[in-house]
Amino acid sequence: MAETVHTTAGTAVPATEHKEATAWGFNAGGWVAIAMLVVFAILIWKKVPGAIARSLDDRIATIRSQLDEARALREEAEALRKEYEQKAKSADKEAAAMIERAQAEAEAIVAKADTDAQALIERRTRMAEDKIAAEERAVIEGLRSAAADAATKAAARLIAERHDANADQALVDRSIGELADR
Repeated sequence: MAETVHTTAGTAVPATEHKEATAWGFNAGGWVAIAMLVVFAILIWKKVPGAIARSLDDRIATIRSQLDEARALREEAEALRKEYEQKAKSADKEAAAMIERAQAEAEAIVAKADTDAQALIERRTRMAEDKIAAEERAVIEGLRSAAADAATKAAARLIAERHDANADQALVDRSIGELADR
């Protein structure tokens, strides 16, 4: 039974069988398979899989060395970070120690200034007291000198008023007599 194909006009046309083209008994799919086998054979004959494997091994080795280098860099960075953290901590401790020393020095300076001020006050007080005492002595000496002068003048006046030349002569004679007895 022959197949019929219907057209758009509604008429039936008998279908014809198409034969597939072949060459030496292989159709297009067979030739593609043969070509692929030939390509694989050439690739194996030229040792392409070994070259690809070496290339991949080289790339793997390069990546491993880069990973090792990155790991070493990371460890070095960690060591540097720890070192800088320690330096920062020691810098903080050193700053605190410097502040403590500065405060202690400031307190010592204030204490020294206080003792120096007290010593200066004591010296100035002593100097003022010595000056006052010297002035008092000078005033007392002046008063004594004035009193002695006044007493001498008063005594001279009293002697002059109460003694005359005869009383003076008797006094001088008595003094000479006392000196001779000695």
